[in-house]
Amino acid sequence: MVTQSQSLRDRQVASLEKILNLNHASPEPSTTHFDPSDANGLIPKATPILNSDGDPIWKVLVFDNLGRDVISSVLRVNDLRGWGVTIHLNLNSARYPIPDVPVLYLVEPTASNLTIINQDLAKNLYSEAYINFLSSIPRPLMEDFAAQIAEAGTAESISQVYDQYLNFIVAEPDLFSLGLGKETYWALNSANAKDEEIDALVDRTVSGLFSVVVTMGVIPIIRCPRGGAAEMIAAKLDRKLRDHILNSKDNLFSSQGQRSAQTQGTPTSRPVLVIVDRNLDLIPMLSHSWTYQSLVHDVLKMHLNRITIETPLDEENPSKGRTKKAYDLTSKDFFWSRNAGVPFPQVAEDIDTELTKYKDDANEITQKAGASSLEDLQTDNPNTSAQHLKAAISLLPELRERKATLDMHMNIATALLKGIKDRQLDNFFQIEENITKQTKAQMFELLNDGSKGNEPLDKLRIFIIWFLSTEQEVSRADMERFEEALTKAGADTIAVAYVKKVREVTRMTMMTSAPSQPAPQSTGGELFRGFSSISNRLTDRFASGALGANFENLISGVKNFLPVNKDITITKIVESLMDPASASSSAISKTEDYLYFDPRSANARGTMPAPSQARNQQASGIPGALGSLGPGTGASFGQRRQGFSEAIVFTVGGGSMDEYGNLQDWAKRTSNTSAGNVGAPRRRVVYGSTEIVNAEDFLLGELARLGREDR
Repeated sequence: MVTQSQSLRDRQVASLEKILNLNHASPEPSTTHFDPSDANGLIPKATPILNSDGDPIWKVLVFDNLGRDVISSVLRVNDLRGWGVTIHLNLNSARYPIPDVPVLYLVEPTASNLTIINQDLAKNLYSEAYINFLSSIPRPLMEDFAAQIAEAGTAESISQVYDQYLNFIVAEPDLFSLGLGKETYWALNSANAKDEEIDALVDRTVSGLFSVVVTMGVIPIIRCPRGGAAEMIAAKLDRKLRDHILNSKDNLFSSQGQRSAQTQGTPTSRPVLVIVDRNLDLIPMLSHSWTYQSLVHDVLKMHLNRITIETPLDEENPSKGRTKKAYDLTSKDFFWSRNAGVPFPQVAEDIDTELTKYKDDANEITQKAGASSLEDLQTDNPNTSAQHLKAAISLLPELRERKATLDMHMNIATALLKGIKDRQLDNFFQIEENITKQTKAQMFELLNDGSKGNEPLDKLRIFIIWFLSTEQEVSRADMERFEEALTKAGADTIAVAYVKKVREVTRMTMMTSAPSQPAPQSTGGELFRGFSSISNRLTDRFASGALGANFENLISGVKNFLPVNKDITITKIVESLMDPASASSSAISKTEDYLYFDPRSANARGTMPAPSQARNQQASGIPGALGSLGPGTGASFGQRRQGFSEAIVFTVGGGSMDEYGNLQDWAKRTSNTSAGNVGAPRRRVVYGSTEIVNAEDFLLGELARLGREDR
């Protein structure tokens, strides 16, 4: 498994940089220079191949849609230029000849993509081709491609053909999706989905998970519930890993770049791969969150780490119209890296702290250089000493970059605050913190209250969360009243028809969440320091940035509180599998029957279910996927009580930023890096799904579609 110094994103970036470097890694380190990455069995960092002039070899990058998403989530244009990429183009776009420049292809191995590549070669669009497939190309497809190349006589134009195992998208250090679209939950739960579609979806999921495992470099133990898509995927992945180990003399897990730490004398444990169906718990897909990254994902519709914000052209005169600004939240963003999983009030406070630090640093530099501001630093200023001027100029790029980052997060915070206030998201979140205590009368009052936000979808979300969580009996008459109130509020209740159908299933797998730690006790005045300090200092800090005189009006009325630490269902499931000694008895009882696959063992292997049975058939009432698929492989008592320090958690049918954040909080809280946990193992959890979906898309795109089918 990856050591603490390299995340899944680090490894994917290293693999992509190697591709951009024409699949050349850096030379082996000398014996006199210690390279920690080599000692830990990590992927060595490549350095650009240089031409005779000492410049990187310039090249064209051509990708398909998945290749574009894989690259754009972790690398930016400047990164590509650093590796010699002068232009990047979509495979399906109109492209013109650049005959003296080599081309890098990063595409899925499909018949249509291979046809286009063959046409490029026949037209001599580029000097030579370096073909990189995002996943392993099937042998029949490779033979067809070779036949086309031979017929066209273009074999000499191909320099390399590689399987790269990178068909997954990394959004955060340990968060990935397979990019399978926002219809996977519908396909696995709809009676209208064809068996061929489900088959193809399962195969693509297995391929993506295989690539994740290859990139991480260690074969995991696989655990999953019985039945449905989770078992189907686990069984197929187990077989794929077994076949690879048995049929490859020098397999991907024993190669130089992916060798495990044991070969270097450092013991390590294998991770556990937990595969669950989305019906395990639907609430995280709909809930309102209070953390920075979840709010950005929900309110600002973040996609591939990019958000677009609408801002007025003139704050003083909104009638002049609005303009859109796009921002990238990258790994190089120090503020995002530190605050992504933090509650929003603390983020606001940290913005103020960083602004103070920036102003102090800028003042110190200008005073030493004898200037009144950073802009006044001039080389011909007679009052500036050469030494101080040189030091100041060397620090200018870092200060300007830091200011640009803080400017960006100020704009993001402003947009979030407006969304929070308009939709009253703080009220919805606070109610959801104690959703099981809400009575039918309180919910009915909430739905009928016209002052609770301007987005009817928020009321529909909180009603479904309550309906799935409450222990109260909800009669048909009650449901009619609730649906009537939702319709009156402007919400489309078509999704409720499906939620009623799936409720009994999810109630069998969901677990109520009590706070794992006492909520921090803070006075309202102290908690408001984050928001109010930004407002008070906005004018003198960013007067030129035109962030708006209305900022103070935005924060008024927005509740500023810290959420309690509460483990949701998937976190409790993971805890029972990673640390059964500390898990609750209710969580352990849910995972006692989980299947156990060990691709390295001759025994821990289940039967292969029929592909069509991956469909979730609600009538059977079996948790997670509803329809038993056969015996599978049960775990022994020792295997059930086996602990793990690292896990890959994968949800089939859509993933949630809330689940990712909750798992990271649990891992941090229970690791030896936390106070009071001296001697505890350092835990790490990688979270992934077929697609990371926000609440609006999941509710209106998938639940509503299933609801129409059930009417």
